[in-house]
Amino acid sequence: MTKEKFLYVTYIRSTQEKVWDALINPAVTQLYWNHHNVSDWKPGSVWNHQRCDGSGKIDITGKVLETSPPHRLVISWADPDDTSRFSRVTFEIEPTNQGVKLTVTHDELEAGSSMLRGISRGWPMVLSSLKTLLETGNAIDLSKF
Repeated sequence: MTKEKFLYVTYIRSTQEKVWDALINPAVTQLYWNHHNVSDWKPGSVWNHQRCDGSGKIDITGKVLETSPPHRLVISWADPDDTSRFSRVTFEIEPTNQGVKLTVTHDELEAGSSMLRGISRGWPMVLSSLKTLLETGNAIDLSKF
């Protein structure tokens, strides 16, 4: 089966440490993603993308594959109802003269899958909301999209 890759690059007026914290801190992910990213963020640990609506529902789950704070985080990404089919997300945070370059590579995606369609729409919104939050203090309200 053919595998696809989604790549997104953005530049953020922030520090590597603040971007890193925004990726792993549930209190911050709630602000721009409407989900808590929950884990101890150690290689081999489970991570969950959990709704903030009080239901406790987990929409995405996976494992922490690699972590190098505040530069690189690699996680697997799967529907909690079918963890046998998973993809991989790599976050790379590089310093620039005015902030950081955040590169998100979501690969090992099944061609034509609903997951590929969903993340192709979702990542640009979520990462724009992250950028806006870190630069202005206010995230984009994703429920309006």
